[in-house]
Amino acid sequence: MLRYKSITFRIKGLRGWAILLLMIITPFLSKGDDSGWWNALHGWQPGMPGWRMWINISPGYLGPNALPVPELKRGIITNKSEVELSADFHFMKGDPTQDIAGRIYIPFANEKIALELYGVMVEKYQMSDAVRDERIARDRDGKGVTQGDLYFSTLVQLVKDRKFPNTLLRMAVKTASGGAYNAARYSDSPGYFFDLSFTNKRKPDKIAGVNVFATVGFYSWQTTDADNLQNDAFLYGGGLEYFKGSWTAATSLSGYMGYKDERDQPVVVNIDVRKDFGQKALRLQYIKGLKDWKYTTLKFSFIWYFKGVN
Repeated sequence: MLRYKSITFRIKGLRGWAILLLMIITPFLSKGDDSGWWNALHGWQPGMPGWRMWINISPGYLGPNALPVPELKRGIITNKSEVELSADFHFMKGDPTQDIAGRIYIPFANEKIALELYGVMVEKYQMSDAVRDERIARDRDGKGVTQGDLYFSTLVQLVKDRKFPNTLLRMAVKTASGGAYNAARYSDSPGYFFDLSFTNKRKPDKIAGVNVFATVGFYSWQTTDADNLQNDAFLYGGGLEYFKGSWTAATSLSGYMGYKDERDQPVVVNIDVRKDFGQKALRLQYIKGLKDWKYTTLKFSFIWYFKGVN
């Protein structure tokens, strides 16, 4: 009788743990499996293309880090390696977003070539129902945490310290490492861009002055449109940089023009202030979307830099 009671107690104990485990995982299972609300909302019927084909791969229908306007280069490969860590705050009605991003920059070959790796390490988002539905997102509660895309770029100094403006070639590749595709946060597809940036000659012994810089290039990314699987865009930008001692301040206007005209022509203005001290720097950026990309972003960065590789 004692053994029977012991076995009964163990069975009840295991049943209790099983019920507790089921209670914990049920919300996650239901979030992934419950698609009826999305089907009813968007009129999906069996035989129609899958939900992935409904999401518009365009900067105006995705999160702030999916297809952002590339940061402008200023025509010069700097001579020090950099490691940058930033905290970004994106403000938009219905989609406040925060993320932590990083960048590694390494020049070598006497500042003729440089390699750059950057991207969002973790992103936290919370969409309203209106934004979720406009983007045809399948994430019912519209909030979560995910990782971002990685970018790899090669910089080549074509012209430096000659009569022609300093000229820099950038060739960059966007990976498809970003997550939360069902929430329309990232494109889940690769892309690439290349551009030429120009700036006037800056004398090494000059402690203060103004530089003018400009960029022209090409940007391309894959879409879900069966008839046009790739969107191609003209990439452009320009601005002014003021430097004095350890301070640098710049303002620029940049964007790209996709040919589909489906919120794929973002334009942003960027105000950038940097203070260098020792082997470190602090950087603050204010980025305002003027068209298609409708976020306002504050970006706080801390930078460590080291001697370049020659």
